Amino acid sequence: MPVKQSDHLEMHGVDGSVVSLQPAELKALPHKTVQVFNAHTKKNETYSGVVLADLLARVHAPIGAALKGRQFMTAVVAEGEDGYKVVYSIAEVDPEMHTGDVIVADTRDGQPLGNTGVFQLINTEDKRPARWVRNLDSIRVLKVDF
Repeated sequence: MPVKQSDHLEMHGVDGSVVSLQPAELKALPHKTVQVFNAHTKKNETYSGVVLADLLARVHAPIGAALKGRQFMTAVVAEGEDGYKVVYSIAEVDPEMHTGDVIVADTRDGQPLGNTGVFQLINTEDKRPARWVRNLDSIRVLKVDF
């Protein structure tokens, strides 16, 4: 049975803020295009989407100059419609801290994503696409405290 594709992306901030984006809203935001090798398909692919840090700023995540000290104990959890979850440190998704690109893609090779959902999380620095999240439907920013 095919996985239901979410019709929106819900983002949750540490401060309790919630932002929900529809596909048309994401499409209207500034996009970045990245080229990656997908080890699953064994092909080079081109994705276009919104830089994750730009989206996280909408839920008041510590990005850019705000990222310092205890803020480095912040995690970003991305979840797909099928329940698949991955974790990134906030520094891994901040362009001021990390050279890789993490985007919420809405197109692959110039076309809608198709069977991988309306939204897909893509990371250009991972050697394997294990932390790419297909059918992305939620992103949570969490404080890690122990």
